[in-house]
Amino acid sequence: MRKRMIMTGAVAVSMVALVCGGLQGEEGLWLFNRPPRELLRQRYGFEPEPAWLERLQQACVRFNTGGSGSFVSPNGLVMTNHHVGSDQLQKLSTPERDLLAQGYHARKPEEELRCPDLELNVLMRIEDVTERVQSAVKRGMSPAEANAARRKAILEIEQEAHKRTGLRCDVVTLYHGAEYHLYYYKRYTDVRLVFAPEKEIAFFGGDPDNFEYPRYCLDICLFRVYENGQPVKPPHYLRIDREGCREGDLVFVAGHPGRTDRLNTVPHLQFLRDVQFPLSLQVIFRREVILRAFSERSLENARRVEDELFSYQNSRKARLGILAGLQDPAILSAKGRQEDDVAAQLRKLGKHDQAEQYEQARQRIAEIMRRQRQLYREYYLLERGVAFNSELFHIARTLVRLAEERQKPNAERLREYGEAGIPSLLQQLFSPAPIYDDVERLKLADSLSMLLEWLGADHEIVKLVLQNQAPQRRAEQLVSGTKCKEVAYRKQLEAGGVKAIAASEDPMIQLAKAVDPYARAVRKRYEEEIEEPLRQAYAVIAQARFAAYGTNIYPDATFTLRLSVGTVRGYTENGKAIPWCTTFRGAFAHEEAHQKREPFRLPLRWHQRREHLRMDTPFNFVCTNDIIGGNSGSPVVNRRGDFVGIIFDGNIHSLIWDIAYTDEQARAIAVHSAAIIEALEKVYQAHELLSELQAK
Repeated sequence: MRKRMIMTGAVAVSMVALVCGGLQGEEGLWLFNRPPRELLRQRYGFEPEPAWLERLQQACVRFNTGGSGSFVSPNGLVMTNHHVGSDQLQKLSTPERDLLAQGYHARKPEEELRCPDLELNVLMRIEDVTERVQSAVKRGMSPAEANAARRKAILEIEQEAHKRTGLRCDVVTLYHGAEYHLYYYKRYTDVRLVFAPEKEIAFFGGDPDNFEYPRYCLDICLFRVYENGQPVKPPHYLRIDREGCREGDLVFVAGHPGRTDRLNTVPHLQFLRDVQFPLSLQVIFRREVILRAFSERSLENARRVEDELFSYQNSRKARLGILAGLQDPAILSAKGRQEDDVAAQLRKLGKHDQAEQYEQARQRIAEIMRRQRQLYREYYLLERGVAFNSELFHIARTLVRLAEERQKPNAERLREYGEAGIPSLLQQLFSPAPIYDDVERLKLADSLSMLLEWLGADHEIVKLVLQNQAPQRRAEQLVSGTKCKEVAYRKQLEAGGVKAIAASEDPMIQLAKAVDPYARAVRKRYEEEIEEPLRQAYAVIAQARFAAYGTNIYPDATFTLRLSVGTVRGYTENGKAIPWCTTFRGAFAHEEAHQKREPFRLPLRWHQRREHLRMDTPFNFVCTNDIIGGNSGSPVVNRRGDFVGIIFDGNIHSLIWDIAYTDEQARAIAVHSAAIIEALEKVYQAHELLSELQAK
């Protein structure tokens, strides 16, 4: 039975204890340049050497599709989740060969399939550039001037570092603006698919089991990274431990958690509860409905939208879980008491001026949230592009903006069009991945209809976009008339710059040009009235927390590499002990309990090879490591730094981790390394992969 996405009373009590005090349990999304050394030494008697940290850092990879992974062989083999690789599986599929459903195995190098637009990033080093960024903002500057000065400094830092090293260089904002670090990434763009199991086993249990436990999923996917036509020889990779982990083991997760809101003040969390999450869920619900209806019309329809539909189903469950936590008065009340405690601690330490500045910053955030409630809907629709749910539209807007931004000095551009990021942007822009007209028409018509519903027929943007036509008719006109689906046409417009864009009669380009002034205007207001004042206020709050409790505080997640610490441990639910791991035997029993109905049907080859399997092999396991979305595909390693599992999900109780951590029942879920080895050997007979993975 699927559990409701609510916080139980016990968890709510745990949350009160959590947010009123310091770090609890095994909480922490730690920076690699500031690992929790004292915590590890005192609690586990473990002290990671610099070489241990460097090896793990440079073995980890970030997927531009929004996930994590790691090098697992000396010949450029990268392991991640099937659901992280599913975007590329979808793009490499054809009506005759559905790689998502059927899986894939390249037994020879020439059979490896090059991914159309996958980029992997490896973090090479980190540099603190806080002083340079913050010194660019002078006392007395208006929010508009401060925003421009800060953006200029960041773009200059990134461009200088990129020119100096040739690496991808990103300035990362930490503690909502209290610190800025420059991340240097090695960028790989020649990535090829090597192995993926069938979706039936990668996502066994489907949507009903998503965010549940016990689980029985072989959620893995293998890619190989190439450079100059040859497999990469990474400086570091993770050795797979065939035996894996056991209950009680200390384990580490290294990955790229996307975003948390744990440092947000109560008014900020209330905005998420009242505005941002409800709007997001409205969009997710309607997109899930139209894609499901479309997919049920034919097998080919289902193949075309399968990955995107899964994404919305996953997002729906995740956001409902987070919203349930935000709607719990006990959690927000406890959060308020935690904020009060910071001021009290500062006064106790005699830091009265800082306590007063802290209280003023809290009040400023409350005022900013009131303004944000007025601006957010148009920002969400226009600048975030939610009103234009079309890959073709976003291609057109990228071309329009790229041409305009390139006319400006680098330091004055929109952040995403800085020179240091152009190579990644162009790779996505020129992706040869298929775009389907029927899917584009469906999605664009629905989002234009939503624009009409949310703003009203008399709104000038609605009139401009619809051109006195019904949303369905307008979508048909735009999709059928555009040439943006042709890569050669995109390259022609990109090379021609502003003149080519101005001369283009392409309807999608014309729509992007017409909407862009409005989108830029709302973005400018949002940056100057919301984002910049928030950065300044949160910087004061972060410094106050440092002064009150010390600097051993980790920043919110930013889709950058983090380290989390935990133990392999089961939990108790409704008075029942939930074991730390499941087994292959349990997978077959789970199938029988559901009468082998989809999505509880194991692939045929699993039944054919069943007698060869060691049935007590650990399959999936749970641990207390702090993870969120973006950690999918993260390696789980032991004290030696060896690979013992791969994160693929969290249980229902972990959904609250976006805003606060608890380890009473919340757990991360991983595929056990023993299951990976056993399946590759006995089910898929991937002997060449096993030899590579277990190379000394």
